[in-house]
Amino acid sequence: MNTVAVIPARAGSKGIPNKNIRLVGGHPLVYYAIHNALSSVNVSHVVVTTDSDAVRIIAQQMGAEVHWRDAALCADDVTLDAVIADAVPSDVDWDYVVTMQPTSPTLSVKTLDAAIGKAVEEGLDTLISVVNEPRLSWGKNEDGSVHPNYAARLNRQWLPADYAETGAFVVSRASVVTPETRIGEKVGVFEVPASEGIDIDTFDDLRCVAAHLDREKVAIYVNGNNKRGIGHIYRALEMADEFYTKPDIYYDVNQTDPKVFGGTTHNLIGVDGIADLFDRCKGKRYTLFINDILTTSIDYMIGLRSVVPEAKIVNFEDDGEGILKADLVFNALYHDDELPQVRAGGRYYISAKTFLFYNPIEVKPEVECVFISFGGADPQNYSDRLLAIIASDPERYSRYHFTVVLGRAKLNVPELLAYNERLDNVDVLYDVANMPEIMSGCDIAVTSRGRTGYELAILGIPSIAMAQNRREEKHGFVCNENGFTYLGLNPPDEIIKSNLDMYLGLSREARQRFQDMLLSHDLRNGRRRVMSLINGL
Repeated sequence: MNTVAVIPARAGSKGIPNKNIRLVGGHPLVYYAIHNALSSVNVSHVVVTTDSDAVRIIAQQMGAEVHWRDAALCADDVTLDAVIADAVPSDVDWDYVVTMQPTSPTLSVKTLDAAIGKAVEEGLDTLISVVNEPRLSWGKNEDGSVHPNYAARLNRQWLPADYAETGAFVVSRASVVTPETRIGEKVGVFEVPASEGIDIDTFDDLRCVAAHLDREKVAIYVNGNNKRGIGHIYRALEMADEFYTKPDIYYDVNQTDPKVFGGTTHNLIGVDGIADLFDRCKGKRYTLFINDILTTSIDYMIGLRSVVPEAKIVNFEDDGEGILKADLVFNALYHDDELPQVRAGGRYYISAKTFLFYNPIEVKPEVECVFISFGGADPQNYSDRLLAIIASDPERYSRYHFTVVLGRAKLNVPELLAYNERLDNVDVLYDVANMPEIMSGCDIAVTSRGRTGYELAILGIPSIAMAQNRREEKHGFVCNENGFTYLGLNPPDEIIKSNLDMYLGLSREARQRFQDMLLSHDLRNGRRRVMSLINGL
C-alpha cells in the first residue's frame, strides 16, 4: 500500500497566535502529528503543507517533506479539502491519503495504525476519527421555542451513540480526494479514546492538552499495621487525590492488610517484599515515586533509583539514612530539618480534606463531651484502659459523654463495642468516615502523638496525649509547648485518670488558653505547601 500522510500547518492562526509552533509537552505542537505519521507502519510518506518558515524547519529536521503552500490556499475561507489535494505528490500512484491535523497532538501511533488498517481491510472510501459524546440535547424551532432531541430522558451510558468528528485523522482513498472533497461513498468512523480526541481550538483546549502531555506517572509505596499505625495509609490516600492521574499504590502483603485502605477505588498493588516491588516498577517510567514506609535505608534508595531512574523520589516521615538519597522529605511529625531536602514540622502536615470545612470548636463554660481515639491501631490499648477507667467509677463519670473511635487496625473491636451496652454515656464507634463532625461535638480529647493530634489541633480541642511506641516519642508537634498535655509513653493508669479528671474540671478560661495555643499553628495550609514543593521539583 502507498499511503501518504498530509499535515496542514499554516502560520496564520488568529485564535491562538503561533499555535502550530507553540511548545506543548516539550515539543512544538506540529511535532506530534509529524512524529506519529513518521512512526506509523502504515504510512509510506509524510508531507507537511505550510506557509511558515518555522514549521518548514521543524518538518525538514524531523525528516518530512515540505510542500510550500500558496498564499491563495492560506485564507480563512479555504476548505481543507483544497489544501490537502494541493499537497499530495503527483508523481506517485497513491492508494490512501491520510489527513492529520496538528491540533490533535494526543493521538497515539497505535490508534493511527489501527484506523488505517481498518480502512484498508473494510475497503472504505473514507474513515473519520470521532469521539462518542452521547448527551441529552435540545433543538430550536422556527418560532424560537425548543424541542428535545431525544425520545426519553436516559442516563448518558444508555443514550445512543453520538459521534463528533475530531481533527486527528481522515483516511481517504486517494481516488476520492479532490479540491472539493475527501469523502467517498463508503464512509466509516473510527472511535478514538476521549484522551486522544482533544482538538485545540481555544486556550482552554491548549491548557487541557498541555496537562495531558505533561501528566505525571505517580507511584506510592506505603505500609501500615497495628504496630506502626495506619496514619501512613490515610496520608497516602490523601496524596493520591492530589494528582491528575491515578497513582499506583504499592503495599507489602507481609506488612499490610489491604482492608486498612477502606473502600478506596485507587489502584492498590500488593507486593511480596522489596525485590518484588522493584521488579514490578521496572519499565513503568514513573515521574514521581512517594515512600511512606517509615525509615528508609541507603541500599533501598539506591535500589529504587535504579528501577525508577526518571522519577523524583519524595519520602514522608522518614528519619533513616535513606533521606540522603531523596529529592524531598516531609517530616511533619519531626523538627530536624538540617538537610536542604528535608521539610520538617507541622507546616507540612496534610489534613484530611473534610477537616478544612470545619471551624474550631466554641469553648463551652463546662466540659460535657470527651473524644477518645488513638488512630487506626492503638497498640498500647489506651482505648481499652480509658474505657475501663470510666467503667470503674460510673457515678463519677456519669455527667459526661464519652465518644471512643476505634480504627481499622484495632485488634479487639468486638470486645470494646460491648461497652455500648454496658454504659449509657459511652459511644464506641469503629472506622468512622465523619471524624471532624464527631470531634467537633466534643470539648476535650485524649489521643496519641500521631495524625489524630493534628486533627484535634486544627479544631482547637484541648487534648491529653500519649505516645504509642518509641518512634512516636520522637514526634515533636504534640507537646506541652504547643497546647497539649503530653504524658509520655505508656503512663500508668493512675496518671491517665488524674489527667482526665483534671481536664474534666478545667475552667473555660483555662481551656481557651489551650485552644489559643493549638490554633496558633497554621495546619490548614500544609497540603498546599507540600504540593507546591513537589510540583516544583
